[in-house]
Amino acid sequence: MSDLLPFFRAWVADPRRVCAISPSGPALAALMTSEISPAISSVLELGAGTGVFTRALIARGLDEADLTLIEAGADFARLLSMRYPRARILHTDATRLAQRDLYPAFSLGAVISGLPLLSMNSRQVMGVLNGAFRYMRPDGAFYQFTYGPRCPVPSEILDRMGLCSTRIGTIMRNVPPSSVYRISRIP
Repeated sequence: MSDLLPFFRAWVADPRRVCAISPSGPALAALMTSEISPAISSVLELGAGTGVFTRALIARGLDEADLTLIEAGADFARLLSMRYPRARILHTDATRLAQRDLYPAFSLGAVISGLPLLSMNSRQVMGVLNGAFRYMRPDGAFYQFTYGPRCPVPSEILDRMGLCSTRIGTIMRNVPPSSVYRISRIP
């Protein structure tokens, strides 16, 4: 409940950026992180918000120091800095990841995304994916949840970028119910 008020305030201030009235629940966080183990090492989290997925990653055994959290909201970025002082927290726009020097190329193990891709235009979605896959190892995966009935990345963008998506599950115990997709390079 402690995350509900700051999340609701952020939604009231900019509903198009936040796109949900409450943070993701523990069941969704568990599904989003279910394929990630400490062996993956470095994980990039996009749209970290109040740190629901961050908490789940740490519970799965990942070292806080191996996490980079991207958050565009100043209030959320400050909150994350207090909660996760050993993580690298960047107050920046995730659509411009490719313009940053976050990791050596092809060294990142996984990306967890809480970004509202359905409210972004195609150029923004491609910016997020280009940046993420620039850093990701060939066997790495990008995990995205959605409230919609299908993958939030249109098939035209997936095809153009040589990516594929697989739904790894649906959580009905989230408000609203959500599905999680693994997006990866086509083998």
